[in-house]
Amino acid sequence: MKQEILEAVKKAKEQTKPRNFTQSIDVVINIKDLDVNKPENRFDEEVSLPNGRGKDVKIAFIADGELAVQAENAGADLIITKKELEDLGKDRKEAKKLANRHNFFVAQADMMPLVGRFLGPVLGPRKKMPKPVPASAKPEPILERLRSTVKVRIKDQPVIQTLVGTQEMDEELIAGNIEAVLSILDRNLEKGRSQIKSMYIKTTMGPVVRVI
Repeated sequence: MKQEILEAVKKAKEQTKPRNFTQSIDVVINIKDLDVNKPENRFDEEVSLPNGRGKDVKIAFIADGELAVQAENAGADLIITKKELEDLGKDRKEAKKLANRHNFFVAQADMMPLVGRFLGPVLGPRKKMPKPVPASAKPEPILERLRSTVKVRIKDQPVIQTLVGTQEMDEELIAGNIEAVLSILDRNLEKGRSQIKSMYIKTTMGPVVRVI
């Protein structure tokens, strides 16, 4: 299947018109023989793409004290302190903006009850509740991993759509990322990737190209 993936990625890149921004490349996978009404058939996982996302990822760190300082030094896009967390709880509009602007949230474990109280109503529905980390955690490896992470989920339809790179990335690198996404199917589906009904590659604004 690797050859088919490579050819489809190449075709998707060739067929997209030039835009004044770097377009993302997504893989769309339709799954057969899967009853999504059964909770055990739904999943929501994070995949670390071996060749990166090719795009900037915005990460907010909710922390105080030493962890906040280290997270800032490590390049987190936003630091939210305990006081700022409480302020966001009173300003739902700002909280929503912040939730939409950032891809991932990480929180100091002992601040999670406050996060749930003040940001939970905004982050929960967006599937962006923070990953708790101890106050002694080292932010660098956490940020590095999240910068190459995408979500792979099946919810109310037997379809997966996720980012696997950008149009500027080499086809081989994108194919490697798609392979990482397919390995999630092997783990979560009874018959693994043999349950793929069809698979497509598409750029943000370009046409859909069928792989299988």
